[in-house]
Amino acid sequence: MLKRSLKGRLIAAATLWIAIGMIGAGVTLSAVFKRHVAEQFHDELYVHLAELQRLSEFSPDGTLHLQRPLSDPRYDVPLSGFYWEIQKEDDVLARSESLEGPPLQLPDDTRQDVGVHTHMIEGPTGPLIVAEKTVWKNPGAAPDRFIIGTDESQLDAVVASFNLTLAVALAIFGLSLVAAATLLILYALKPLGQLRTALFDVRHGKAKQMSGQFPAEVVPLVDDLNTLLASTSDLIQRARTQAGNMAHGLKTPLAVITDEAYRLEDQGQTQASSTILEESRKMQAHIDYQIARARAVAMRSTPGVVAEARKAALEVASALGRLYAANETQIDVDVPEGALVACDPADLNEMLANLVDNACKHAKSTVKIAWTDGAVAALTVDDDGPGLPPEAREVVFNIGERWDSRMPGSGLGLGIVRDLARLYGGDVRLEDSSLGGLRVELLLPSKSEAEA
Repeated sequence: MLKRSLKGRLIAAATLWIAIGMIGAGVTLSAVFKRHVAEQFHDELYVHLAELQRLSEFSPDGTLHLQRPLSDPRYDVPLSGFYWEIQKEDDVLARSESLEGPPLQLPDDTRQDVGVHTHMIEGPTGPLIVAEKTVWKNPGAAPDRFIIGTDESQLDAVVASFNLTLAVALAIFGLSLVAAATLLILYALKPLGQLRTALFDVRHGKAKQMSGQFPAEVVPLVDDLNTLLASTSDLIQRARTQAGNMAHGLKTPLAVITDEAYRLEDQGQTQASSTILEESRKMQAHIDYQIARARAVAMRSTPGVVAEARKAALEVASALGRLYAANETQIDVDVPEGALVACDPADLNEMLANLVDNACKHAKSTVKIAWTDGAVAALTVDDDGPGLPPEAREVVFNIGERWDSRMPGSGLGLGIVRDLARLYGGDVRLEDSSLGGLRVELLLPSKSEAEA
């Protein structure tokens, strides 16, 4: 299943929303500014048009001349984009120094078209925004047309400059908003990180319950989780107690049956006694197996189950070393400090004790317990005994089966060890040992000291 971060999704959503807001604000502000600048351009044209009309003088012979140039010097620069022209019918009475080429072509006005009009026409340097006023001095004569214009590119340049400045400003503002939103989201989600840390401590055995300072919105969840943890631990303890009671309740009847079998043997009924004793041993083996399995299933569900491999190895080596002292069997332990596995300590002791006990039964003089680190750690038990042929390496895992019937035992050891290991997510493998006998690898999920 693909993992998706809540934090990442919130930051992405905030970034997207801020980006949409910045783009919308940019488009709106640019449109408002363009409209405002266009109005300013038109107002400026009206002012210059009024100035042009005011400075124009007609001599008695009809000749037109200006009292002085317009106040804006750009009208004197050739092809500057700022032009004026005075027309009468098809004649040009006067024009600015900046204007070159044919007369400006405007729509015809009628006698009713009084006042100032604006048009968009083609000028010598591109589209031209013009303001023109038709003056009818003599109703029977042709009117005078005062025309003044500015290239549209002048307006576009101002708007483009503003848009660039606006884009940079909005980008910086948007990035600052994204940074602020990110910090806000990280701060808002900080309690979830604390919650995860508290669960991590419970899971890895550092705490029995979740504790810490949590916001009011998270406290009910923490309380419910603590209640669930307490309830789970209580149920597991009850299950283990029930399993123990069952084992204790069955031991007495089995002991009575075994005692009766020995009495039959004393009475000479050896065949019946042997059959009863064999079946009693099988019953005891299956009871032990099922109880151990039930305990392992319960402990696997318990948060914070961690066992120290070196401690378990030393305890098993000490106990079995005394038991096999008469055989002069030496048990060496090569397990480092801090080696941890995700397993209940009691179950690890039981599995390791079964493996070492089995090795001591077959070893000539040496048994070695070692450790191999990794995501799945391996506790290896080597002996210098006769070993085990490949065809027997699956048979010995069957409950109640023994490859060598001359050796004491119930045939339960390896079977229950593998079953318990698999319940914890591990396994058991049999290989040839460098000591000459058999190597048993107990594989279990490892835990680093940092995790524990």
